[in-house]
Amino acid sequence: MTSFNGIGFIEKKRDCGKHTGEELHAFVDSVMRKEMPDYQISAWLMAAFLNGLDDDELMHFTMALALSGETLTYPPEDRIIDKHSTGGVGDKTTLVLVPLVAACGSRISKLSGPGLGFTGGTIDKLESIPGMDMHLSDDRFREQVNTIGCAVSGHSLKLAPAEGKFYKLRDVTGTVPSIPLITASIVSKKLAGGAYGYLFDVKCGSGAFMSDAGRAMELAGKLTDVSKKLGKVCLSVITDMEQPLGEWVGNSAEVYEAVEVLSGRGPSDTRELCVALGAAMLEMSGRAKSRYEGAELASKALDDGSALNKFGEMIAAQNGDSAVIREPQKVLPKAAFTYEIRSGRDGYLSKLDALLIGEGLRTLGGGRLTQEDVIDPSVAIQLLHKVGSRISRNDVLIRIFYNSESKLKDSLACFEKCWEVSEKAEKRKLILDTVY
Repeated sequence: MTSFNGIGFIEKKRDCGKHTGEELHAFVDSVMRKEMPDYQISAWLMAAFLNGLDDDELMHFTMALALSGETLTYPPEDRIIDKHSTGGVGDKTTLVLVPLVAACGSRISKLSGPGLGFTGGTIDKLESIPGMDMHLSDDRFREQVNTIGCAVSGHSLKLAPAEGKFYKLRDVTGTVPSIPLITASIVSKKLAGGAYGYLFDVKCGSGAFMSDAGRAMELAGKLTDVSKKLGKVCLSVITDMEQPLGEWVGNSAEVYEAVEVLSGRGPSDTRELCVALGAAMLEMSGRAKSRYEGAELASKALDDGSALNKFGEMIAAQNGDSAVIREPQKVLPKAAFTYEIRSGRDGYLSKLDALLIGEGLRTLGGGRLTQEDVIDPSVAIQLLHKVGSRISRNDVLIRIFYNSESKLKDSLACFEKCWEVSEKAEKRKLILDTVY
């Protein structure tokens, strides 16, 4: 076998050249064989960050990452759907969508990682349910999808292992914001997961990775284009994250809100978004003939209890306490103390900054600065009003649930700056755009 010419490969991208598919696969293979030192990989990452990857390069690099380890497979006729969110504050949509879509007759497989940032990830949220096993073997994961129609598990280290290597180096080389590299990272893990189609929820706003609408649109376009080039059915939806989604922010509290929505109740914005995304997934899977029919199916499943029952079925299958769907406040961990922030004037809520709320929750212990940090699942933020709501003097705007007085004191710098009441304000649009 001819050894890989790492220096020549780096120089080609440095000089704005275009890599062939063969070169990109050889590059990833050399990384997996540990033949290429980190400093050379980092040099290429910076060259790619500065000079970009075109659509063909991106497709081949994504495929190479996906094929660097094991892959899951399902029969194409099963039309398994996967969903990915770029992350935000109070984003509990996966907790609702997985059982909702399965209750409507589609199959959904969801591989997730632990959160790093403002709040925990989907895995952390579900782990606040006592006994919940969020690390299924590949065989058990596939079997659960086949038998009950849905499963959520942590990413296997055997799936797209090269992506993990590149991710760690991007994090320490200033190359995280590259849209092509972000796209390859996300889609390679989805490819390894074996689904038929993907729904991408690209968050945009202060509490999202993409705070700029233009970059959010660019990322949504790349995710959709590359996925389609790789033969997948795909849709990207750009959604608002200038303010948090729903009423609750925090790991166990977001499970509670998910149960409320699955019970036909809950905040209107969380329900609206989950019905819209669920409708798209049902259309993609062939379960619904149109988005309109999908929305009708999703709404019915929320109102008739079938989505809630499917959530309980999934929890029981993964060894969790399924009583959480009936008595969430008894089953889920709760913080010991409560603190309230009130309005000092009449008017309309004109600001509810998702970034500051997320940073405040992390200060309380509800998020991570490093992957080694331990999350407190019980701390939470309750948002009693959303942007555009009429506010009276002395109304409670934010309720903080905490366990440490010192952490509360540190967090108040965020919570006291995150809101404003003005003479007028309009409600925010939830779904900003869709990329087919």
